[in-house]
Amino acid sequence: MEIAFFIGRIIVGLYWLMGAVNHFTQVKSMVPYAKMKNVPMAELAVPGTGALLLVAALSIITGFYPVVAVAALVVFLVPVTFMMHNFWTIEDPMAKMSDMIMFTKNISMLGYTLILLGIPQPWAFSLAI
Repeated sequence: MEIAFFIGRIIVGLYWLMGAVNHFTQVKSMVPYAKMKNVPMAELAVPGTGALLLVAALSIITGFYPVVAVAALVVFLVPVTFMMHNFWTIEDPMAKMSDMIMFTKNISMLGYTLILLGIPQPWAFSLAI
């Protein structure tokens, strides 16, 4: 079971790491989209959320202070989910469906993130002290 948990941590951590990299490398396309969604200070919000994702990814992969990963992901997911994927405000049926899928995906990721708090620490194969 410990190996499966470790492999799962790597997979999930790489998912968040890829998101962080995108926030840093795709700023020119992400900032205008964030502005379109009325994100305040989008020029700071995009790399700032990238930093949250980076911290969370490294914490999950290494198992070092997983509570920090959970906090970073909650701080990321709650506003992003409600601001960026506000499907209830969209008229176009295809765009509405796409944002509804993204909204529910983020809500499910928020749920699994909170589940991490229930796993006894230190995690197996972690760098925890």
